[in-house]
Parts: sequence; C-alpha cells; structure tokens
Amino acid sequence: MATADITPAQPKGATGVLLLSDGTALWGKGFGATGSAVGEVCFNTSMTGYQEVMTDPSYAGQVVTFTFPHIGNVGTNDEDIESKVEGAIGCVVREEVTPQSNFRSQQEFTDWMAANGKIGLSGIDTRALTRFIRLNGAPNAVIAHEPDGKFDLPALLKKAQEWPGLEGMDLAQKVTRDAREDWGGGYCRLGHGYGHADWHDKPHVVAIDYGAKDNIFRNLVKAGAKVTVVPAKTSLEDILALEPAGVFLSNGPGDPAATGEYAVPVIKALLERDIPLFGICLGHQMLALAAGAKTVKMHQGHRGANHPVQRVGEGWGETSGLVEITSMNHGFAVDADTLPEGVEQTHVSLFDGSNCGISIIGKKAFGVQYHPEASPGPQDSFYLFEKFVGMLG
Repeated sequence: MATADITPAQPKGATGVLLLSDGTALWGKGFGATGSAVGEVCFNTSMTGYQEVMTDPSYAGQVVTFTFPHIGNVGTNDEDIESKVEGAIGCVVREEVTPQSNFRSQQEFTDWMAANGKIGLSGIDTRALTRFIRLNGAPNAVIAHEPDGKFDLPALLKKAQEWPGLEGMDLAQKVTRDAREDWGGGYCRLGHGYGHADWHDKPHVVAIDYGAKDNIFRNLVKAGAKVTVVPAKTSLEDILALEPAGVFLSNGPGDPAATGEYAVPVIKALLERDIPLFGICLGHQMLALAAGAKTVKMHQGHRGANHPVQRVGEGWGETSGLVEITSMNHGFAVDADTLPEGVEQTHVSLFDGSNCGISIIGKKAFGVQYHPEASPGPQDSFYLFEKFVGMLG
C-alpha cells in the first residue's frame, strides 16, 4: 500500500504514531521503548492503577488507551507489578506523561516503560479514539516510536493489516509460567511490603495460570489458603497428584475458545470429581465452556475500575440485588443465552446486561467475569475469595 493511503500526513516534530489497519494515522510524541509493536487497541477508563494495567497479562497483544488524561503522576514501583510476564505492548495518553510525585515511587513512568520494552504515545485525542472504538469496535494497529521521526509507513501499515486479531488466538501459553511454583507471598501492608504466606494447616489450592495477576494469589492466601501455581497446560494427573482441596482458574488474555481446547477437558474432569472450582475472568469463561456454554467477542469490551455489577439469581438471600463496583478487563464474554440447564447466572453487568458470574448447581463451582482482587470498591468483592476457601473444608 502506498504512503499516500495513510492519512493524515506526519506533522513536524512527531516521533510516535498509532497506525490503524484502515490507514488512519494518529501522530504524537513517543516515549518509553523505541521500535514498533502490533496488537488490538482498547481503552481503559480507570483513574488510577496504570502500572497495574500495563503489567496485567490479560492485556497481552493490546495497546491501552487511557481515558484519564494524567498518567505518570504516582510514578512506578516494584510492589505494584501484577506479573513479570508480558502485559500490554504499549499505551496511548492525552497529555505528556506527568512527572512522578509519590512517596512510593521508584522510577518515572517513561523510564519504566523503556526498561520494560513498552511503547508509549502522548498528545493523542484519546476522547476521539475512545469514541471511535465505541462506534467501530477495537481496531488492529501498530504503535511505533522513533526519536528521529523516521517511519517506514507502508511496512507498518502492512504489519497492522496482516495481524490476525485476538479472535481465535490462544495467548495463555505465551504468558503462563514455565514451571510449578509454591506461592509464598502474603498480603501487602503499606510501608511494610509483602508478607510471607503461612501454610500451616491451610487448605491446598492449585491455581492454574492462564496469565494470572499475582494479587489474586495474595488474596487467596489472605482468605486462608495454601497456594500452588501450575502452568496452563498442566495435565489432570499432575493436578490431582498435588492433592488439591480446590482448584482456581486464573485470568488471562486471548480468545477463551482457543485456550479452551486444552483447558476445558481438564476442567470437565475436575467437575466430575466434585473438586471445588473458582474462576476469574478467563477462568470464569473456561468454567462456562466446560459447563456447556459459549463465549463471544465483544464489540468494545469492558476495561475500567468502576463497572457496576448486580447479584442476581437464587441463593443470595438478603443481598440479592446488591450492586458491586468492580474492576474489569475483558474483550470476550460468556453468552448468557447459551447457559445450559444446571448453570445459574449469578451476576450481570448494569452497563450492558452481559454475564458477569455463574454458579454450577449441585457443584462447588463458580466464576466471575470481573477482578475482585483489584479492590475497586474497595472491598466489595473480597467475599468471593472467602466463599471459595470456605468450600474447601
């Protein structure tokens, strides 16, 4: 494709570009790592937690548009990293990155982005980009940063157009850990850092890592569990050999149907053995697929820290109808219309009515689409960890 098909033309002084697959070029000032990366462009409406977002493995293969204009004000630190594996490939912001101003900060956001190989782009009309995504869906694009402002635009456009997109893509294998890990981290206390897990006489949870956030494991420990984390493709035999009291199914990136090709048979076998199960985000979708439901690609997805979710269905008692403020990050969802008999919908989004939770009747197995470990409420959803650990005996 000729350069003339890319619009608008590069303005003077631009050192970064977000080039959509339709040829639309969004020019700005690059920061962080140099070079280029291809992925899906999404938006996140959170006002805080940009470092947690950028290190969440669920964002693998994605460029995050931050709708909040002031990014960088609290800097970065080692405690707020969600995972050491690949998270978001880059981000787009409105204003130039704000200098750090927080007693916990150890490094400027721009320097941290460069050190972690992530490309940033400032000076973008993020409101217009967000409206574009809301109307047209999440586009494929290349984000690029070259300090000299020289770009091979036809090559970048070809890269964006040839990228297959997230639908049908299994990214869990890319971000899962390589080996089993006995989780030893406890909960964080301000000024004290992370404590150590107390495993004495605790029920044993085996957590399957499809791209997990570390804070999930800390919350399981806080709720009273001993946690062993295993790779995404761990066999049923190897899981059972660990003698779990329950199995946790983690969050992660990509298309749940693709990951489900190897994950669902294991989960079905665990259900047949009546082993308690708890899934979050992708893990919730894996549980739904194992129960016979289907998942769908969403038009724009849900990503933010202020999503209202309502408790529905039987079993909630006096708390039925209660609304939780939740943190979400997903571009696929469980299709509620495909939930089979014996699977109850327990939570729904008040934004669009999409499924946000299920429970399998007659089994100790449930899942939620949102992220209770992110504590946006701040404690609206911690009961889910207590509920799961309480099932383990």
